[in-house]
Amino acid sequence: MDLCPNRRNKQRHRAGESVRVVSGSAKGRPLKSVPGSGTRPTTDKVKEAVFSMIGPYFEGGTALDLFAGTGGLGIEALSRGMGRAVFVDMEQKSIDTVRSNLKAVKMEEQAEVYRNDAGRALSALEKRGRAFDLVFLDPPYRLKHGDELMLAMAQKGLLKPDAVIVLEHESGYVYPEDIPGFYRTRQAVYGETTISIYQYEAAPGEAAGSSKEGKDESAN
Repeated sequence: MDLCPNRRNKQRHRAGESVRVVSGSAKGRPLKSVPGSGTRPTTDKVKEAVFSMIGPYFEGGTALDLFAGTGGLGIEALSRGMGRAVFVDMEQKSIDTVRSNLKAVKMEEQAEVYRNDAGRALSALEKRGRAFDLVFLDPPYRLKHGDELMLAMAQKGLLKPDAVIVLEHESGYVYPEDIPGFYRTRQAVYGETTISIYQYEAAPGEAAGSSKEGKDESAN
């Protein structure tokens, strides 16, 4: 994937507030924060709420953590049974932190980590024939393009039928309840943070993303 440095613009994590894996095979393992960065890790309280809303445990599947930061959401999904996860972030410090956290929880073999701009990352994943069951979107709060990214993922065939999108955003900003191809199933507010859960509805007759992956793998 193309490399593209950038800085995230989010509120800093409150000093002294620990971040850890909440549940699953790596339960209780501490996770490092991104050093000297404005990255705001998702708190344990919000993580627990997210997985309570989307289903606490999984039996395989593939996740995408598109604005990975510390990698906490993708790692939590792996700990709770997701089979594989792809982590993407634009900041090198975040990429280093994700790799360190994956090593700490012994999940490197289940993960791919890329430094890239979100838009170009989606294009690169499309070329690789990838598709996802679960996507975490936690862009910097100054960016209000979560819906645009969802539409791009659908257009590029990156979502499996019934894929779940977890969109974390500033509480003062309201995303539509219905986005073409998606409908919001749950929403919860935690102070300045709002979690909006969307489900993807593949168009009738649309080829499942999983078949794309199968063709790609068989060709290698």
